[in-house]
Amino acid sequence: MADPCPSAEAIGAAAADQASGENFPVALRLLPARYRQRLAAVYGFARAVDDMGDEAPPGERARLLDELEADLGRLYQFQDVSLRNAAVPAPDGAGPGQPRIGVIRALAPAVAECAIPQRPFTDLIQANRQDQVVTRYRTFDELAGYCELSANPVGQVVLHVFGAATPDRILLSDRVCTALQLAEHWQDVAEDFQAGRIYLPGEDMDRFGCQEADLAAGRAGPQLKELLAFEVRRARSLLDEGAPLVGNLHGAARVAVAGYVAGGRAALAAIAAAGYDVLQATPRPRRSRIAQEALRIYAAGR
Repeated sequence: MADPCPSAEAIGAAAADQASGENFPVALRLLPARYRQRLAAVYGFARAVDDMGDEAPPGERARLLDELEADLGRLYQFQDVSLRNAAVPAPDGAGPGQPRIGVIRALAPAVAECAIPQRPFTDLIQANRQDQVVTRYRTFDELAGYCELSANPVGQVVLHVFGAATPDRILLSDRVCTALQLAEHWQDVAEDFQAGRIYLPGEDMDRFGCQEADLAAGRAGPQLKELLAFEVRRARSLLDEGAPLVGNLHGAARVAVAGYVAGGRAALAAIAAAGYDVLQATPRPRRSRIAQEALRIYAAGR
């Protein structure tokens, strides 16, 4: 970002605009407006957190994340009453004790109407704090622990948005979301490496004879391809374990989650179709493939 001292409000506003213009999973376009609006607010917040943790000047990231978390705290302090009486912060955030950052204020209706807990949002912020100090993961369990902060909270919030958050569903959702995060990591190996991060577990790289230098090549070598094939199988297995969540849901929630699962399966299939070479180009599935897969998953319930 050009501004050497960007504000959380400016980053949040840009993130919200970008989130509203992005093509989310195909199925989400079919949802009633109230769900789309709530999910747009959630995505705007998540995008703002990621932008503060990835795109802001390194020396400003901790400050921005702290500022965002403090404003999130103001929202929940204000909502202690509004969750019971359906009041929401004023649009300009000018009231005493109300949140000041736009992406936080935008969350207020969903938080009030859906009783979304604060913890998933603070976990997303903590994941980005972790990104500032952790750039390598030695074991898969360590990486999965990171996904518990960076990915699983999104699914938990989505279930609350649809009024479908139960302990059993959250367990399935966590598997789906971890798998989706892994799929994204495996698509973006080259991009992450250029940013100084490696999400491939060190123990797996050792097992397949991969060195960090292999990630700087223009094409994936045989060892890296074998490693990615292994990681894709593991992510696909995790996604399959969580996919029965679709059959556990109805209506708009089923449509949305079918879209998420379809996106994950299509992403993993795209990596396989590229011969597991994620260095030459980032494998991306076609939208038509995601739509077809979503319809199949919706009908099958998994």
